[in-house]
Amino acid sequence: MAETKEASNENTPPQKAGVGRGLVIAFVGVIVLLESAMFFLMVPSAEEVSALAEAKLIKSVQKDEVEAAEKANDENEVMEIDLGTFGETFSPIDTEREYTIELRLYGLVRNKNAEAMKAELAEKQGRIRHAIRMKIRTSALTELQENQLGLLERRILTTSNHLLAEDYLLGVGFHDYQLREE
Repeated sequence: MAETKEASNENTPPQKAGVGRGLVIAFVGVIVLLESAMFFLMVPSAEEVSALAEAKLIKSVQKDEVEAAEKANDENEVMEIDLGTFGETFSPIDTEREYTIELRLYGLVRNKNAEAMKAELAEKQGRIRHAIRMKIRTSALTELQENQLGLLERRILTTSNHLLAEDYLLGVGFHDYQLREE
């Protein structure tokens, strides 16, 4: 019997080692199954990833289009540029009396053309001022006494744009305008 007890004692430890290995294998198997389940449930599929990427791309393109439209609107926005102050004493074509006219002109220019217009205005200031003075001096008294001064504005606009490299001026107007008989 001594041999059977020794044999049974020898067999006991190998059974515990087998149970321990079984528990470790079962634990690792459960972890692998949990990780696999998490992978399939939490990681998006290729279709979902491509749909998300496409949505981001569309948003980016739309944002760029909106920014480009805003920039174009800013570039096309009209601003005023001072063209100068003029004071002339003259005798209009259709009368013998002398009149004094004092005016301050502004020009309407798009934002994108403002810097080019300022540069040309600085470069050609004398020629533009002379041409405007000549238009004022050669105007009929009825043109100078109009309430709207539309004909005088158009004549100054045409003459000024003719002297510039491009038609930068969209229109001209008067900050101040005064005509009086001397």
